[in-house]
Amino acid sequence: MPSLRTALLQSSGRPGAVAENLKALDEAAARAADAGARLLVAPELFLTGYAIGDAVPELAEPADGPGSAAIAEIAVRHGLAVLYGYPERDGERIFNASQLIGADGVRLANYRKTHLFGCFEQEWFTPGEQTVVQADLDGLRIGLLICYDVEFPENVRAHALAGTDLLLVPTAQMHPFQFVAESVVPVRAFESQMYVAYVNRTGPEGEFEFVGLSCLAGPDGVVRTRAGRGEELVIGEVDPEFLAASRAANPYLADRRPGLYGSLA
Repeated sequence: MPSLRTALLQSSGRPGAVAENLKALDEAAARAADAGARLLVAPELFLTGYAIGDAVPELAEPADGPGSAAIAEIAVRHGLAVLYGYPERDGERIFNASQLIGADGVRLANYRKTHLFGCFEQEWFTPGEQTVVQADLDGLRIGLLICYDVEFPENVRAHALAGTDLLLVPTAQMHPFQFVAESVVPVRAFESQMYVAYVNRTGPEGEFEFVGLSCLAGPDGVVRTRAGRGEELVIGEVDPEFLAASRAANPYLADRRPGLYGSLA
């Protein structure tokens, strides 16, 4: 099975300007496709911006809303799958969500962030209740989490047990927590034997300072590609053969003793 070339878009776009963010995503998709990528991952709440304050209700939309339709057109036009973050409206509730759209424009998976970080998110969003959301893409099992979710080892281990090969984590990682991008994410990839694509916003945005440092970490804990602190598109390979060999050599999952862990829940 060939590797899945994956592009990570490190950008904050323009908060509150959906049309401009779609344009930036379209341009990134063109560059990613030219580089042979089959998947483009954008950051948390990329469609609208993160620090949008009380504009959240106004900018939130259903999973099949106009933003989804526009990104489906981008995916088809450039022939690659796209994962993006957005505020999802479901009746009176709003979720911090991410959605994966295939290269054919079909919506493959929609995930609602289960662990909300800080006062801003807890004020505007309802926490999701489904830990593991997956889709199949180019022969790989793709899993979705969002930012703070990946800092809970239980979430990533749940994905490992469900067979996730590549975990996509759109992120709004801010100062002073850059150690998550630098250290936690590669460890998560190693301890649960999967690839993890961690894709961040960058620079100042409202009261926040995003640190960049997006990365694709492999199941050996080695970072395959790493962005700096500014706007950047980086590309890495998700190799199914290497993943299989790594899992055979590192039997964490086989050596688990679940009967000992009941007190953790």
